Amino acid sequence: QVQLEESGGGLVQPGGSLRLSCAASGSRFFNQYGLGWFRQAPGKEREFVAAIDWSGNERYYQESMRDRLAISRDDAESRVYLRMNRLRPEDTAVYYCAARSGSGELIRVSDYTYWGQGTQVTVSS
Repeated sequence: QVQLEESGGGLVQPGGSLRLSCAASGSRFFNQYGLGWFRQAPGKEREFVAAIDWSGNERYYQESMRDRLAISRDDAESRVYLRMNRLRPEDTAVYYCAARSGSGELIRVSDYTYWGQGTQVTVSS
């Protein structure tokens, strides 16, 4: 059983940046997991933001955000990160970290087995 815990959210002004972090525990096989970030705004469905495969060689981004995001992983620390730049008020949401074992699709909510509790990101002046 994998436990995921997000951190790094908060209040940021429009145009600012944040780096979200997700720490995994409960498994010795973190380096075999595909990892993703999703977000959910009030009244909206959870949506895909970014993902990285188990090898770290393949990265996927929501197309509309591609030029503002960078996902990375540190297998030694069992962490996955999401750097977000030039934040906008519409980026305000709860951001969730997710994990799945092995290879496979990484852009759908249903692709993942494990989820964190989320971290709030609020973009406002």
